[in-house]
Amino acid sequence: MQSIRNLKFETRNSICSGRISNFQFLVSILLTAAWLLASPLAHAGGMTLPPEATDGLRLIYNGDPDAAIPLFRKLQAANPDDPLGYLLEAEATWWKIYCSALETRYGFIGAWRRPKQADDAAYFALADKTIALAEARLKEKETPELHFYAGISYALKARLHALREERLAIARAGVRGREHVLRAIALDPDFADAYMGIGLYNYYVDTLSTIARVLRFFMGIPGGNKQDGIRQLERAIAAGGMSAVEARFYLALNLRDHDRQYEHAAALLEPLVAEYPQNAVFRLLLGDMYAKLARNHQAAAQFRAAEHLAAEGKIADPACAARVRDIARAALVALNTAHQ
Repeated sequence: MQSIRNLKFETRNSICSGRISNFQFLVSILLTAAWLLASPLAHAGGMTLPPEATDGLRLIYNGDPDAAIPLFRKLQAANPDDPLGYLLEAEATWWKIYCSALETRYGFIGAWRRPKQADDAAYFALADKTIALAEARLKEKETPELHFYAGISYALKARLHALREERLAIARAGVRGREHVLRAIALDPDFADAYMGIGLYNYYVDTLSTIARVLRFFMGIPGGNKQDGIRQLERAIAAGGMSAVEARFYLALNLRDHDRQYEHAAALLEPLVAEYPQNAVFRLLLGDMYAKLARNHQAAAQFRAAEHLAAEGKIADPACAARVRDIARAALVALNTAHQ
């Protein structure tokens, strides 16, 4: 067992091969329903979100998680024993973290790693509170939604552990979250959004690096099939449930990062940019995809739009605004250099 604990899992594959690290996506492998609540739609299986939740989620997706947080705290005040408000605040906080961690690495714009910061404790506290409330309610009555709340919160913890490269913590949180997610699906096999989770699981497990496959073996995680995963993600998108936006977002990133299907990836992301034009993260990633397709004019338009959002004060979080501005400017310079 000690030898297993001492395994040093690489966080990226060979740069020469052009592959993006599969280890960082292990979070999604272990609990791929992690972002299911981050869509402004009610659950197709009957779960109806309160107005503060749907309004706040729209704000998150339109690039303003800071404006969403007061709505989620209103939910907490009205229902202090309900895990939903705390979960959604953690989700909003994650988008702030994700944006502030953006960089260009391995030739791709994304959030790959970030050192520990003082405010990480508040984020983990929100996730822990959600878990505690959900698991307390589960002792009284077992429901798929409560298992999702707990499972998603473990995934929220795992996401930040991944950015901080805390490998054992990723595994611990992922295993616990996976247990909750599987139980939720067992309780409600018709949970339409489950195709998001199943799809990402199958996709990522089938694209694991060799060392991550060793981890999967020792943890007893079942294998997957990438093509099945793609079909399941497409089904989640077509169903139009609460996971449709997340399924679209992650399928686009997967096709970009792992399969180099830039045309398909861009086509998936374009509707998100159209629906949420104030989201600078969506614009940066779409610009990145256009650049890889040598659609330089379209790429430049997205990078300029993202830069303008930061320059015009449309991004409330200073760290996020700074990252967007710097990445957009660097991307524009790279485009100009490539065009010369």
